[in-house]
Amino acid sequence: QVQLVESGGGLVQPGGSLTLSCVAAGYSFRTYGMGWYRQAPGNQRELVARINRYDSTDYADSAKGRFTISRDIGKSTVYLLLNSLKPEDTAVYYCNLVMSQSDYWGQGTQVTVSS
Repeated sequence: QVQLVESGGGLVQPGGSLTLSCVAAGYSFRTYGMGWYRQAPGNQRELVARINRYDSTDYADSAKGRFTISRDIGKSTVYLLLNSLKPEDTAVYYCNLVMSQSDYWGQGTQVTVSS
C-alpha cells in the first residue's frame, strides 16, 4: 500500500526558508519520480516541481531560482527546499506519485508566509 507523508510546513516570514519532506513507502521508491504540488484557497492545485527516476528536475516558473527538489533514495524521501518565500507561496503543499496510471497524494503540509 502506497503511503506518502509530508512534513516541514509552518509559518515563516517573507524572505524566509523552509524544507518540506515527503516520506514514501509501499513501492520501489527509486523506480519512480515524484512531484510537489500546492493549492492555495480558491485556487486549483498546481505543479511546483518534479524529479524523475534519473534525478532530472523541472520547475514551475514561479519556483525557478527559489525552490529546489531533491530526493534521498536511502531514506525514500523527496524534499522541497523553499527559499526567498513570498506571501503568494502560501498554500498546502502535497507530494505526488504517478504509478501504473494511478495518482497518489499525501495529506499535505501547510506553508504560510506572513509577517
